[in-house]
Amino acid sequence: MNYFDKNENIISWASEEFSIPYKSPIDGRWHRYYPDFIVKHKDKDGSVKVRVIEVKPKKQCEPPKKRSRITKSYIQEVATYGINSAKWEAAKEFCSDRQWEFLIVTEQELGI
Repeated sequence: MNYFDKNENIISWASEEFSIPYKSPIDGRWHRYYPDFIVKHKDKDGSVKVRVIEVKPKKQCEPPKKRSRITKSYIQEVATYGINSAKWEAAKEFCSDRQWEFLIVTEQELGI
């Protein structure tokens, strides 16, 4: 957030400012997804762009590796990945309709 405040190319930003409806693959019901950030910024060519950013651990961005034993933690990992995937597909469509960019940032991109 400090980066957003101090970067002269950031026009505006907000955290969890709006929701995107998505259908959960777990219960089949509609839920609301609140992306972490929306950032309006000036691009290198001077054009104004909008990015919707989600910050997640890299582990939650990849399908869980198949295990020989089905444990509670494995079931939770599968559910988390399924829900995240549904949220992100809805976000991609939502952003595409508005000509915005949807971006998932992990500890890898943040250098953590």
